[in-house]
Amino acid sequence: MPIPPLGELLAGGIRGRRVLVRADLNVPLRDGAITDDTRIRASLPTLSQLLEAGARVIVTSHLGRPKGQRRPELSLRPVAERLAILLDTGVSFCEECVGERAAAAVRELPEGQLIVLENLRFHPGEERNDADFARALADLADAYVNDAFGSAHRAHASTAGVAELVGRVAAGELLRSELDHLDGIRKPERPLLVILGGAKVSDKLASLQALARHADTLAIGGAMAYTFLAGEGRAVGASRLEPDRIEDARRVSRAALDAGRRLLLPRDHRVVERIQTGAPVKVVQEIPDGWIAVDLGPETARDYADEAGRARTLFWNGPMGIFEVADYAAGTETVAHAVAGSRANTIVGGGDSLAAVNHLGLGHRIDHLSTGGGASLEYIQGRTLPGVAALQR
Repeated sequence: MPIPPLGELLAGGIRGRRVLVRADLNVPLRDGAITDDTRIRASLPTLSQLLEAGARVIVTSHLGRPKGQRRPELSLRPVAERLAILLDTGVSFCEECVGERAAAAVRELPEGQLIVLENLRFHPGEERNDADFARALADLADAYVNDAFGSAHRAHASTAGVAELVGRVAAGELLRSELDHLDGIRKPERPLLVILGGAKVSDKLASLQALARHADTLAIGGAMAYTFLAGEGRAVGASRLEPDRIEDARRVSRAALDAGRRLLLPRDHRVVERIQTGAPVKVVQEIPDGWIAVDLGPETARDYADEAGRARTLFWNGPMGIFEVADYAAGTETVAHAVAGSRANTIVGGGDSLAAVNHLGLGHRIDHLSTGGGASLEYIQGRTLPGVAALQR
C-alpha cells in the first residue's frame, strides 16, 4: 500500500490545523551544546513547507536514552533554540510532551508557528507504545507526519501508535527520501558492495546474515572483523571479539559462500599494545599475542577502495577502526575517500560513518547520507519498519 506523501496532506488544506511531526532530532550534545546539527537540518524541508502552508506545527522527538526518567541534560530545549535560528522564525518550547501543559501550549500556538515538545523518552509509555500515551499525543493533533526515519524501525507510541489514531497522516520529505534511496539497495544495479564496520557482530547479525546473500561483495571492518577472523582460526591477539558469536560469524561466511557471494576480511592490521594516544602503532599481517587491532592495514584499505571503484551500488555503515583517534583513522579515511570517489550509487548510513565523511568534507560527494543507521540496515534487509507500516493504513 502506498505511503501518503506530504504533498497530499498539503493539498488537502492545513491552514490553522494542528500537525504533529515526529522528527528525528536526536543530536549529539556536549556540555549542553549541540555538536552536530545534521539531523536538525534534515528536518527543515518538511517543517518549512508546513509552516508556509499555515499549519500549527507541533514537533516531537526523543534525545538520548533517558529510559523513562526526566534528565535535564537530555532536554530538547537546545534543539528548539537551534531550530529557531535555522528557520529564522519564532519557535516556542514546552517542558512537557503530553498532558494539560502541552495541550495549553498547543492551543495558544498561532497558525504558521512551531512548538517543540519535551523529550518523548522522559515518559516510559513512549518506548512501550503505551496506548494511553499514544492517545495523549494524538489528542494534540489534527494530522500526523512521520519524518523520523532514524526511529521508523521502532514500534513506539510516537512512530506507530499515534499514526493509527489521527485521521490524516503523511510521510515527511526526509522519510520519503530515505525510502526512495534505500530502495536502490534492495533492488540494486550490480555489482552491489556493502561495507560494514563497527564493534559487535551481535549488533549487526541479522544484517550480516541477510547481506551475505544479497550483496555481491560484503567487506567487513571494525572490531567485529576479529570475531570472523577468530572463526577462521586466525590469530587475533588481544583484539576485541565476541567468543559467543564466533559460530554465528562462521554461519555468515558459509551463507555468502553458498550464495556465490564474496566476503572480505582484513588481511593486514594496524595494531598497538595499548589503546592510548601516542602509543606506537605497527602494521602486521599476523597479530602478535597481546597486541590489539585498532584499524585496517593499508593493503586491506586499498582492497576495499578497489572494490568501491568496481561497484555500481555501494552501501557503507560503520567505521573501519577506532577512527576518532587520529592515529587509528587511516583505514576509515581511505574507505571514505574511495566511497566519495566511486562512480556507484553511494549511500552512507550510521552516525560514525556520517561523522567520518563530514569530518573529511566529503559529504557532498555521497549520493545519499542516511540519518538512520539501524533503520537503514533493517530496511535494506527487506524488513517492514513499524513507523512506515503505520502510515500505510
